[in-house]
Amino acid sequence: MNQEITHDIGVAVQSFYLDNESDPEKPLFLFAYRVRIENQGYETVQLLKRHWIITDGDGQIRHVEGEGVVGEQPVLKPGESFEYTSGCPLSTPVGTMRGSYQMQTANRALLQVEIPEFTLAVPSAIN
Repeated sequence: MNQEITHDIGVAVQSFYLDNESDPEKPLFLFAYRVRIENQGYETVQLLKRHWIITDGDGQIRHVEGEGVVGEQPVLKPGESFEYTSGCPLSTPVGTMRGSYQMQTANRALLQVEIPEFTLAVPSAIN
């Protein structure tokens, strides 16, 4: 599990290959990733936006931005955490994801919280 802490917000990510939903002949490789966001600070924060940078095995980069995560904009009080699972399709058996969340404190200060880079890989594709 890859982890990073920015502005007292911890982000941990773990990825999984979805073999049964992938079709290498197309080529289509589907991955799921589980994210845990933990407020380790002293202020309440709300996740407003996400920005993903997805790089496939051919070096093609795709940016994905949007409001919240999985349809939610969670509010995290000090000590609270939020977990969600989402997915990412690739046309190559290996790639990476990284990014950031825009969060806002109770006094309306905006924070950019980093999402650590993690690998998306078909298990047989890496040694």
